[in-house]
Amino acid sequence: MVVEPAASVPPLPALHAVPEHVAIIMDGNGRWANERGLRRSEGHRAGAEAIRPVLERFGQHGVSVLTLFGFSTENWGRPRPEVQSILRLGGDFIDSHLGELHEAGVQLRHLGELERLPGWLQKRVARAVKQTQGNSRMILNLAFNYGGRADIVSAVQQLIAEGVPAEEVTEEAISCRLATAGLPEPDLLIRTGGEARMSNFLVWQATYSEYYFTETLWPDFGPAAIDAALIEFGQRQRRFGLVSNDGDEDDD
Repeated sequence: MVVEPAASVPPLPALHAVPEHVAIIMDGNGRWANERGLRRSEGHRAGAEAIRPVLERFGQHGVSVLTLFGFSTENWGRPRPEVQSILRLGGDFIDSHLGELHEAGVQLRHLGELERLPGWLQKRVARAVKQTQGNSRMILNLAFNYGGRADIVSAVQQLIAEGVPAEEVTEEAISCRLATAGLPEPDLLIRTGGEARMSNFLVWQATYSEYYFTETLWPDFGPAAIDAALIEFGQRQRRFGLVSNDGDEDDD
């Protein structure tokens, strides 16, 4: 995939509000490949190559946390060659970009069940997390072998193992045991590729996220598409179930 030359990147637009945490379901790689008569693996490769410019654009806008849904717990049911291709691309992304991300001050974190991943990929993820753990310019969460329901189940299991009494099982007690513990909940959840569902992504954390669905396929989700999503986010009024300043009540 060829990255757009700098001259074609639109200037940063003025925004009414910038989300602190953006989460993205990167959908549409297979369809992107099919439309071009390519193998699905080529679509996944194009999707992996799209990550760096996307990260850079959100960073330019001042987004502090970016969470990317790369591989779900349900994706193991895909054809074995496709699964292996996605796993290899995950390792390739770390090998290719870890150095520059570290130099740019990006902290990499992993969300999901690391133990089920191949040993060679576990080592790459662990190395990336350790090397960048002191960085503070921006956090990049790679949700790889992640499932929202499994995340909640794991948090509850921790509570039980710790012997926490039932009366002390609160929303905060669960939140601080999720994979995203210590991070702000996503303000904006984007799904590319035209589908309008969450697909078991950040089920607990995205309760009050603003959702943005776009027909743009993930490999084509560039600066202009990012700007459009952030512009729309800035036009929305977030009330979190409360009453706005004009007296209108939220429907939630």
